[in-house]
Order: sequence, then C-alpha cells, then structure tokens
Amino acid sequence: MKVELKRVNDAVHFEAMGSESVKVHVDGSEAIGGQGLGVRPMELVLMALGSCSSFDLISILKKQRQEIADVSVSVEGERRDGVPAVFTKIHMTFNITGTIDSGKAEKAAELAVKKYCSVHDMLAAGGVEITYSLNIKES
Repeated sequence: MKVELKRVNDAVHFEAMGSESVKVHVDGSEAIGGQGLGVRPMELVLMALGSCSSFDLISILKKQRQEIADVSVSVEGERRDGVPAVFTKIHMTFNITGTIDSGKAEKAAELAVKKYCSVHDMLAAGGVEITYSLNIKES
C-alpha cells in the first residue's frame, strides 16, 4: 500500500492521493500555518477508525440478512496534553436505521470493531482506549 502527498501552497496544505487516485486535502492548524483548506491529520485517524469499523459492520449486518436503510458514525477522540498529543480515548457512536435485530447488531459491532478493524488494532496496541455504542432506529 502506498499513498502520495504533494504540497499545494507555501504553508502546510497538502493533497494526498491513494491507490484509486482519489484526492484528499490535508491541512494543519493555524498555529503552524494551516488555512483550513483540508482535514487535519489526527482527524484523518478518527475517520480511518470510523470508516474501517463501519465497512465491517455493514458487511456483517448484510450477512446476517438485516435490512439496512442507513448507517452513520460519530467518532470523538481525547488527546493527552503535551507533544506528541496522541489519542488516549476514542468513542464511536454507530447510528443504524433499518429493520435491525438489536442482538445481531451488538454482535456485529463487537466483531467489526474488535476483531476485523485493522485501524482499531493499531490504535489499541498503542494504548488507546476505544469504546463504541449503537443507536438503532426502525425505518
């Protein structure tokens, strides 16, 4: 796996591109010259965890023959003071709409987050406490 980052301006705005040639704009905080032109790197980490877990959750729910109308996830992280300001705690809230058996959804979330998500394992190995909750809404 390989990604490329190219500096876009004379500050810290970068354009990143992965294997599918899709571009993501990354920028730093104002304190280091960022201009709000992209996602910050630590936000990308939260996005990676949320998307990785969600992909697996959807896959498992489909295998369980659950009728999914919509899925969204909110990911919040707490960082330690000091440098580097790594994450210490992260909580994900999965919002699932459809005809969903709550017991199956709980099992699917457990597997998706703790067994199949590579991003979870990397962060947890570094000592990050990762928790999650489910909100299920009938469609």
